[in-house]
Amino acid sequence: MSFTRLAISGLAICAASAAGAQSRDQVQVAGSSTVLPYAAIVAEAFGENTDFPTPVVESGGSSAGLKRFCEGVGENTIDIANASRQIRDGEREVCAANGVTDIVEVRIGYDGIVFASQQSGPAFTEFEPSDWYLAMAAEIPGEDGTMAANPNVTWADVRDGLPEVGIAAFIPGTKHGTREVFEEKVLLVGCEETGAMERMMAAGMDEDAAEDACMSVRSDGRAVDIDGDYTETLARIDSNPEGVGVFGLAFYENNTDKLKVATMGGVAPSTETIASGEYPVSRPLFFYIKKAHIGVIPGLKEFATFFVADELAGPSGPLAQYGLVSDPELAATQAAVADETVMN
Repeated sequence: MSFTRLAISGLAICAASAAGAQSRDQVQVAGSSTVLPYAAIVAEAFGENTDFPTPVVESGGSSAGLKRFCEGVGENTIDIANASRQIRDGEREVCAANGVTDIVEVRIGYDGIVFASQQSGPAFTEFEPSDWYLAMAAEIPGEDGTMAANPNVTWADVRDGLPEVGIAAFIPGTKHGTREVFEEKVLLVGCEETGAMERMMAAGMDEDAAEDACMSVRSDGRAVDIDGDYTETLARIDSNPEGVGVFGLAFYENNTDKLKVATMGGVAPSTETIASGEYPVSRPLFFYIKKAHIGVIPGLKEFATFFVADELAGPSGPLAQYGLVSDPELAATQAAVADETVMN
C-alpha cells in the first residue's frame, strides 16, 4: 500500500534516540488478525513520516499475540500485542509471573463482525442470532431439556426462508478474539432467544453449564474453525459457493466484489450502525504496550502516540477509511498513552 506523507506537526512525534542501550531498533507487534490491517497501515505511515524504522507487525490471533507478549521483558520479546478483545485475568497473571507487570491498555476503536457469502451464492441476506445457534450448536435440548445431537443439516432446517443448502460455516478458531465475541453475542444470545437455555436450566443444569452448552460448537464438519486470518476464510468461501463466513466489517468492505453481507437482527452492518450501537455484533479493538520497553526500544511510545492520533484514528483518518469505527473517547486514550497509564 502507498501513502502520501502525513502532516504530523501536531502529533508531537520526535525522532530522538531512546534512552539506554539496545540492540533492536524496530518496534515489534503481534496478535489479532482483525487489528493487523490497521496496525500495518499505521506502521507504514510511521516509517514514512518519522525517522524511526517501520515497526514489524505480525498476525497470529489475539490469544497467540498476548501469549508472546506475556513471555517476559527484554529485546527478545514483543513490545505490543494487538487484540480484538480485552486481555483476560489469567493472561495478566501469566504476564506478572514472567515480569510483565506494567501494561498500558489502548483502545483504538470498534469493529463489527459480519456474516458474508459469495456474491453469486445462495440468498443469505437475513440472519438472527437464533439461526446461528440452531445451525452451530453441538447439542440442542428437547422440550423436556434432554440434550440431543444437533439434527439440522441444511439452513432450511434451521428456519423457513433460509436457503435449502447444506450448512457450511467458516468461523473464527478458538485462538482468535473474534471467536469469543461470536460465541457470546451470537451463539449465547441465539440460545437464549430460542428458549434453549431456559429448558437446559429447568432440566437441572446450572447457569455456567448451560452457557457452555449454548456456546459448544458442533464437530461434524458443518462448522469449520479457521485458525488463519480472514483471507483463509475468503479462500474457503471461494471454493465453497454455498458456504457462509464470519468476517470483520473492514475486511468485508474491502472485498465487496466477492462477498455479500447479511443483516443481523434486521440491521445491516456499517460504520454508522456500529457507532450507534444498533448493529448487535460489534466489539472494541485494543493493543497492549509493555511499559518496561518504553525508553528502551526506540520509537515505541512514539508509535503508540502516532497510532491513536486524530490524524490516524480519528473519524476522518485512514483507519476509518479502511473500516475502523473511531472511538468517541479517543481523547482519553491519547491522554492514557501520553501519561503511560498502566492497568490496575
